[in-house]
Amino acid sequence: MLYWLTALSDGGDFFNLFRYITFRAGGAFLTALVFGFLFGRPLIAVLRRKQGKGQPIRDDGPEGHFSKAGTPTMGGLLIVGALATSTLLWARWDNPFMWIVLGVTLAFALIGFADDYAKVSKQTTAGVPGKIRLLLGFLIAGIAAYFATISHPDDLQNQLAVPVLKDALINLGILFIPFAIIVIVGAANAVNLTDGLDGLAIMPVMIAGGTLGIIAYAVGRVDFTEYLDVHYVPGTGELLIFTSALFGGGLGFLWYNAPPAAVFMGDTGSLALGGALGAIAVATKHELVLAIVGGLFVVEALSVIIQVLYFKRTGKRVFLMAPIHHHYEKKGWAEPQIVIRFWIISLILAMIGLATLKVR
Repeated sequence: MLYWLTALSDGGDFFNLFRYITFRAGGAFLTALVFGFLFGRPLIAVLRRKQGKGQPIRDDGPEGHFSKAGTPTMGGLLIVGALATSTLLWARWDNPFMWIVLGVTLAFALIGFADDYAKVSKQTTAGVPGKIRLLLGFLIAGIAAYFATISHPDDLQNQLAVPVLKDALINLGILFIPFAIIVIVGAANAVNLTDGLDGLAIMPVMIAGGTLGIIAYAVGRVDFTEYLDVHYVPGTGELLIFTSALFGGGLGFLWYNAPPAAVFMGDTGSLALGGALGAIAVATKHELVLAIVGGLFVVEALSVIIQVLYFKRTGKRVFLMAPIHHHYEKKGWAEPQIVIRFWIISLILAMIGLATLKVR
């Protein structure tokens, strides 16, 4: 919205700064951060008062989690609120990719909110049935994938870009939309599975989001794409503002979610943020890079899939408990130890992801 102030510029004054994505990205970061600090404590107070007993704790979960009983959930409202407010304030409203990613974020947040509400209102770990959540997720992702596709340049529509190899494009044709749906829904649910320890999910989301923001800015500039030898997707640079807001809002939330957590993000936050990462990857034609940058989420999801399939087949378990962060809890690792080590892994994977932007 503030981009409209450029109409007051004569080309060399303060208002001209609003033309620059980097300036507005900095403003988006600070706005989301301040939003988190201002509204974090009041929101937690409201959630604690409304929810009473807080998020239900699984009976079959790690023993150390029973001490978290009473901690309110739905803290994702703080992140999504900061993210949406900041993005709408600083981003250009005529950019289709901004609306696609923001729309996915808000829609998945609504699914997560309904799931969290069902859990706390009924004091059960079973919220909205999984089939309904998936169906809604597929519908939202399908709409987003369609609009992202028609917003791409003609030579990139329905194409799957291969990292590092600029000339390597795989024409998926009508299969691209289903593929993009899997990317978005898969990312949303993978982040949701990762959100099991205090501070575990939010920092890897911020790292992955920041990395994708850099990629979005690079592929949205023709001079950068020529230098980095990647595909040019005009308009995606505006997503740097979204990811900057995500980073600021994430830091504001982490202030209250750091161990011991005063609030959990819940499905409201994890589904929204995961969906956002998937949507950005689809918008920037970096779906495969997301699997690298968000490799931690991939491993978390795979650990659940492997555990379930192996148990159904043999009656035995591969991991002491899934997702894999619970496996390490069962092995005796302290919660902060798991969280920080997983953060380190996320940062390493992000650097590998950035390395796919090869320089000639």
